[in-house]
Amino acid sequence: MRIAVLSDVHANLPALRAVLRDVDAIGPDAIWCAGDLVGYNPWPNETLEALQARRVRAIRGNHERAVLSGDTAWFNELAAAAVKWTRVHMSVSSVGYIKELEDRTRGIMGDGTVAMYHGSPRNDDEYVLPWAATPDLLATARADIVILGHTHLPMAFAWPSGMLVNPGSVGQPRDGDSRAAWGILDTARCTFEVRRVPYDVDAVAKEIRRVGLPTELGDRLHAGV
Repeated sequence: MRIAVLSDVHANLPALRAVLRDVDAIGPDAIWCAGDLVGYNPWPNETLEALQARRVRAIRGNHERAVLSGDTAWFNELAAAAVKWTRVHMSVSSVGYIKELEDRTRGIMGDGTVAMYHGSPRNDDEYVLPWAATPDLLATARADIVILGHTHLPMAFAWPSGMLVNPGSVGQPRDGDSRAAWGILDTARCTFEVRRVPYDVDAVAKEIRRVGLPTELGDRLHAGV
């Protein structure tokens, strides 16, 4: 089975649309998204509508939980400002949608189990950076393949016990590459390919300024940080 793996879309509708066009060119069997669907960028409702229309199997990230609770105590200034803006602009149906999402999910794919978390199997808010990825995460998850998000950094590790992957970020890459990132997971072959897709970053930065979100959020999209 081939799964298109997305994460950290962060309400960046132009980036999501570009990624979905690339997804369609590949033609996977399903689309999964490892959380942080909203935050930072100015299209929360349209982004959620697009994901729902495509029947994406999505989970909540820390930004969804913050939008629901209003608690931004652990967020930096820019992230907190974006959460507050999003809470004001979210539609009733969008709030209902994220309330219904799970914080983690898993499924049997062929002879193995795929588990997806925003942070990690240990903690939904843990940052598993590439240099800290270890096979014990597979044992903790009781899964053959583990999908993570949250860090905005693509990675893929294969061990005898299975595979750990992160597709990076659709809506706010942080690896120095401004292009949107996503990944294609082949569960039968146990392979993972990170793909990069260009989109109109200037248009997103302009809309960020227009709606009153911090201008720094547009600047970092250009830098990919």
